[in-house]
Amino acid sequence: MRVSLISLGCAKNLVDTEIMLGSLLKDGLEIVNDAARADAVIVNTCAFIDAAQEESIDTILESAQVREAQNRGQALIVSGCLPQRFRGELPRLLPEVDAFMGIDQVAQVSSIVQQALQQRAQRMRNAERKKRNSKSSAAARLAELNQHLAATTHDQEEHPSGSEKFDKTKAAITQPAPRGARPARVDLPASGLRHPAPPLVNVHVRPSYIPDYATPRFRLTPRHFAYLKIAEGCNHPCSFCVIPRMRGGHRSRPQADIIAEARQLIADGVKELNLISQDSTYYGFDLRPNRAASIASPEKFSAAAKNLPATAPTLCTLLRELNALPGHFWIRLLYTHPAHWTDELIQTIAKCPKVARYVDMPLQHIHENMLERMRRETSRQYIVDLIRKIRADIPGIAIRTTFIVGFPGETEACFQALLEFIRETQFERLGVFTYSQEAGTRAAKMDDQIPDGVKRRRRDQAMAEQLQVARRICTSFVGRTIKVLIEQETSADELRNANVFSWEHGLIRETSAGRSALDPRRYFVARGEADAPDIDGRVYVRGEQPLGEFAFVKIIGHTDYDLTAEPP
Repeated sequence: MRVSLISLGCAKNLVDTEIMLGSLLKDGLEIVNDAARADAVIVNTCAFIDAAQEESIDTILESAQVREAQNRGQALIVSGCLPQRFRGELPRLLPEVDAFMGIDQVAQVSSIVQQALQQRAQRMRNAERKKRNSKSSAAARLAELNQHLAATTHDQEEHPSGSEKFDKTKAAITQPAPRGARPARVDLPASGLRHPAPPLVNVHVRPSYIPDYATPRFRLTPRHFAYLKIAEGCNHPCSFCVIPRMRGGHRSRPQADIIAEARQLIADGVKELNLISQDSTYYGFDLRPNRAASIASPEKFSAAAKNLPATAPTLCTLLRELNALPGHFWIRLLYTHPAHWTDELIQTIAKCPKVARYVDMPLQHIHENMLERMRRETSRQYIVDLIRKIRADIPGIAIRTTFIVGFPGETEACFQALLEFIRETQFERLGVFTYSQEAGTRAAKMDDQIPDGVKRRRRDQAMAEQLQVARRICTSFVGRTIKVLIEQETSADELRNANVFSWEHGLIRETSAGRSALDPRRYFVARGEADAPDIDGRVYVRGEQPLGEFAFVKIIGHTDYDLTAEPP
């Protein structure tokens, strides 16, 4: 049996994809890159913001069109955040799909593929059914999805830390339903397809799955770096975000399990361990004894950290144990929340030489009104003091952050305060989102929504400010010798495609024409400590370099966002 898998979204989603691939291979299924040759196609989706949802739906519809043209017996399966978020609506919105599966089901994917193939065969036996036009745009389907969202009950669920109902809802939705059963009514357009066999839907309302070392995993990243998921879910009440509803509450992996996986990755040649979760700074706190509830505010978090038993796992204990592993590698810390930084964490990073001098800490805004409306649990002064302390105690640290512009109620004065903060703070790495009005969030119902044109203008202004900062930072590197990780060979033509956008890190750069001409000699792409995979800057090194290994290079120039170098 042949399976093709398309992975969309963030690094955390990519790890889920790798687990599915590992499970499929363990169970004897064949993985193929050509979807037309596959018996089943899985689309692992993202639903973080509206643009990500549209990309997911568009990919599903394209896969259905390929199937219709070349392999009509092929099963189409949709996994990941889209069915987690819209589990009630998708079977009706996307009748092309044979099975929907949630986050908890990634390790059972082989069984779901088998069921989806049976489902597809049953559907194919009815040759007279109506067809819905799969060529309708993803934007149209997404608009229809949002239109019907209000008819469902799960949209009213609160954040997991604030709703007893949400916390205690763990039932799975399973189909096909008994023959003759009547589903909840959601009006459909006249073109809607009613299949004789409803799609399989296996989605837990509240996910509880956590990967472990014993779970099979087939890595899709290059040999020299890997993503290491240390926790799943999130407890934060941010008013703009749907992640807790999709991914569930925070749940940490046992520290020994993470260390076992790290050892294996290092033995396999990994030179960079990228620690990922929804909130890495909360790692271990859900495992503390006698915990009553999640901890959000900095004051409560610091107090809880001081009262932990000496043997309790935390991000600090994890970093120290990873740092003690033998080998020559980097540890990169991603997805930290500013409310959960402690003095101990700062000192731990400073004392662990294998931890990259890099902090990924989304701040989202700096104006007090915006921070309060966003429910970010931090104040402007707290953020200013935290950044000052991090930079003072960890020499050479690079701070990456993201900001949201056009949030409901953001006045021109609020936005100007943000621009001034960008100029003053001089972030080494920065991305900008335009606010996405996500159904089911508190922010979506707020007054004073900002027009799209104003959002785009503010994003462009913020990126223009950061461009000046980026140029100054790049200039400061010229003449220095730095340690880099060599990624791959490239060409001068590839350097012209410099736009970088991700669903988690916003618009990161605009097209860079460059500030120094690149000669036609051979180039290799590398990353320094300040550069996370796929989202940050690059170092273009002239001359032959060892792929997947560390090297020291001398910086000789820069473009708007990237550095050029040669052997010292």
